[in-house]
Amino acid sequence: MTTLLVSHRLHAERGADLVARARQLGVALELVVLPADPEGRIEAADCARLDLAFFSSDVIPLHGRQFFSAVRKAPALKWMHVFNAGVDHPIFSEMLGRGVRLSTSAGSTAVPIAQTAIAGLLMLARNMPRWIRAQSEHRWDPMRVPDVPRDLAGQTMLIYGLGSIGREIARLARVLGLKVIGIRRSPLQPGDPVDELHPPPQLATLLPRADWLVLAAPLTDETRGLINADMLGRLAPGARIINVARGEIIDETALVAALRDGRLGGAYLDVFEKEPLPAESALWELPNVLVSPHNSAAALGNDDRVCEMFLANLGHWHRGNPLNNEVRATASTKEEK
Repeated sequence: MTTLLVSHRLHAERGADLVARARQLGVALELVVLPADPEGRIEAADCARLDLAFFSSDVIPLHGRQFFSAVRKAPALKWMHVFNAGVDHPIFSEMLGRGVRLSTSAGSTAVPIAQTAIAGLLMLARNMPRWIRAQSEHRWDPMRVPDVPRDLAGQTMLIYGLGSIGREIARLARVLGLKVIGIRRSPLQPGDPVDELHPPPQLATLLPRADWLVLAAPLTDETRGLINADMLGRLAPGARIINVARGEIIDETALVAALRDGRLGGAYLDVFEKEPLPAESALWELPNVLVSPHNSAAALGNDDRVCEMFLANLGHWHRGNPLNNEVRATASTKEEK
């Protein structure tokens, strides 16, 4: 019997299906369920026999501490699957340091995030914030030259991070007629929807060519603070930024300054250095900024996609095969073990 830690909501909505689907894979699955009360705790004996853990989206925000407490008390835990793609939270390094295998749901939200990013692009490209402000003021405000926006076709998008999200953004951007330059460590693959592909060290030299800079990379030591005042200054005048990655990749103070003085034409930001975005942040009020609350992935189909990814990996785990989207321990996490 294999024991799996799940949330109370996942158990109520999908528990029976998970057990039945696992049986089809040859896995006899027993579910250990987090209490519905966020202050509730799983018995130590149940924690001790946990083999697997499924970190589903409903665990955050109310049940996060409860879930992490249970996995920390699970000495036999072998594998944890997470609903998200980013694993920069310290708990994940802790699990890897213990030798727990970790797999993500990278790609499960690529389509909705890309669609949101493109929606932000279109709103900025068509100067929709101007019309929204006029509507809120009951004011008729048609655009005239020189305020009429440029044609989008023929502009250049530079995407830093060409994973599942970056590739989908690139695909949609090319449909709109943009030229797309990708930045990624790995070489060009058949079907990559880009006109050019360059390695990360080329970012600074590519920035002057970008009308749009899209950030879709994970937060790492390499990317933290990457887009600083110097990098922002290299962008073409009037360029715009879309960030659906992590807020800490951009120096927010430098970003606000560049937006205020007009060096940047605008930004769509889903992520921020501090979240929730403080009420006093200038980003709320800047007329050329669109803000969403780290919510670009919102879509009803996400949970279904995550569950399918977990079940596919459950089959791989049971057969002793490599896991999809498995996170590899770094030297530092191995040293922590």
